[in-house]
Amino acid sequence: MASLEDVPSETIMSELLRRLRCSTKPDKRLILIGPPGSGKGTQSPIIKDEYCLCHLATGDMLRAAVSSKTPLGIKAKEAMDQGALVSDDLVVGIIDEAMKKPSCQKGFILDGFPRTVAQAEKLDEMLKKQGVKVDKVLNFAIDDAILEERITGRWIHPSSGRTYHTKFAPPKVPGVDDVTGEPLIQRKDDTAAVLKSRLQAFHSQTEPVINYYSKKGIVASLHAEKQPKDVTEEVQKVLSS
Repeated sequence: MASLEDVPSETIMSELLRRLRCSTKPDKRLILIGPPGSGKGTQSPIIKDEYCLCHLATGDMLRAAVSSKTPLGIKAKEAMDQGALVSDDLVVGIIDEAMKKPSCQKGFILDGFPRTVAQAEKLDEMLKKQGVKVDKVLNFAIDDAILEERITGRWIHPSSGRTYHTKFAPPKVPGVDDVTGEPLIQRKDDTAAVLKSRLQAFHSQTEPVINYYSKKGIVASLHAEKQPKDVTEEVQKVLSS
């Protein structure tokens, strides 16, 4: 870790100001639920910055726990090496560990978990032991047909990461990057066949999670088909009420 003496004063001052601003924010523990392409990835950084929350993406946390060889990470790696799924208890344990970081002091955004009712129940049990609970579940509601148009129209330029969309942001020449003239590719996850299987999994496994939290009266359904800035406004209304 770098010595504070080596950190520029401007960096220290901006961090102090950020922490002062954050100290006035209410604690929030949020879950974002929605099918692939519904806009969770666009909205989560905005919510994170506005409310000074930590963003807990379970896939990233698992990889970090494995690479840093924490006790839970070692167990997770054993399961992965055997081709088995990492157990719900292990994932909840890794979330529990992550929540203890200073960056999670004001609360968290959970994205990608829980995917099943059993996971939601285990998460609630863990939070109850800490004397806290989920405050709000943001349901990114959107029609499957809109998702198919959004996702299957996406093309990328592999080396730069520039993204295009056949309808919403087409390249000047179909199938070709505007800058280099190199061919664009479609990621394997952005095909109609992959999307169909992912949506089936979402509807069968994850939609019941929305019903589970609806019974607790904490679900807010967003019109995720709207423009991102309009969805941001909806989110702000929900979280300020």
